[in-house]
Amino acid sequence: MLGQLRAHIEKIIPVSDDEFEFIASCFTYKKYKKHQFLIQEGELVLYNYFVLKGLLKLVYTDEAGKEHILGFAMEDWWETDFPAYYQQAAATMSLECVESTELLCLQLEDYKKLCARLPKLEHFFLEKAYMGFIAAQQRTISMMTTGIKERYDQLVKKYPSLVQRVPKSLLASYLGVSRETLSRLSL
Repeated sequence: MLGQLRAHIEKIIPVSDDEFEFIASCFTYKKYKKHQFLIQEGELVLYNYFVLKGLLKLVYTDEAGKEHILGFAMEDWWETDFPAYYQQAAATMSLECVESTELLCLQLEDYKKLCARLPKLEHFFLEKAYMGFIAAQQRTISMMTTGIKERYDQLVKKYPSLVQRVPKSLLASYLGVSRETLSRLSL
């Protein structure tokens, strides 16, 4: 499991065995069952999660009680309620397991310790943040400028394995359409 984290990091920066030993010491391994919550709205967010195995969904619930799926996270992805994590504030979103999931968990204090001792790791996290911002902007633009069919096709093209793993009702919520509309599109 730690080899998976090292391979992930080394796609961006090289690390020595000693450096990786220190990196590994800052993470905690956790296992969750399907439908179990890692974060619930209103709670303090303790971790940024690196997914080793499984699938998560990040959900915002509006005042009317409607759930909006902001994103999914599968193997080799990071996920948390980032504003709450970095500001050590109450969560405004929930993070739930769509499948049984294995994770490496990084507390903010350990994140800061990693970045202070290994500045190149700060570069790694900055690159991951850039990629996340780019994906979020592309998704926002797509939601504003393309039709449902095109958004679905983009999702299938970009993340084919995700589409196979996520129930249609959750995909529909992520795309901002009803389950019935998605069924008509994906036939």
